[in-house]
Amino acid sequence: MLNQPVGHTFLSDAALPPSQRMHLVLLGVRDVAASARFYEALGWTRSPTGNHGFVKFNMGGYAICLINRTDLARDALQADAEKAGFSGIALIHLARSAEDVPRILAQAARAGGSIVKPATRTPWGIAGYFKDPDGHLFEVDYETTWVFDQAHHLVVDQVN
Repeated sequence: MLNQPVGHTFLSDAALPPSQRMHLVLLGVRDVAASARFYEALGWTRSPTGNHGFVKFNMGGYAICLINRTDLARDALQADAEKAGFSGIALIHLARSAEDVPRILAQAARAGGSIVKPATRTPWGIAGYFKDPDGHLFEVDYETTWVFDQAHHLVVDQVN
């Protein structure tokens, strides 16, 4: 799957429940640098594996991440975000394999969620989004950069 060009979409009829684990809480903010300064002033330590456009805070097996709100809306295909009630928050489940991303999205659809972005080849891996019946946004993502422990907890301060 990773040999497909960026933008290629993948569908699956096979469903796969995700493990009962969230890895990232993505907060879409107006100013990433200003928000990062706030959380640092709060006493949190920035992860060295983030960057100026994607700031991570290690929460012990998962991360709170800051990203530009407009970029998050664009990535999740929420173009008319403010009118559509876009909260600026996404919960992210990191799949164990690229092939699992469309399968987990299929499971979300079968469970009553709505697919807002099918599994799509990104510059970093494979990702797609769904909303639960109340409109909460979830991303299912696979990237080779993420590092996990034996229990599939995210090792925030390490990357491959």
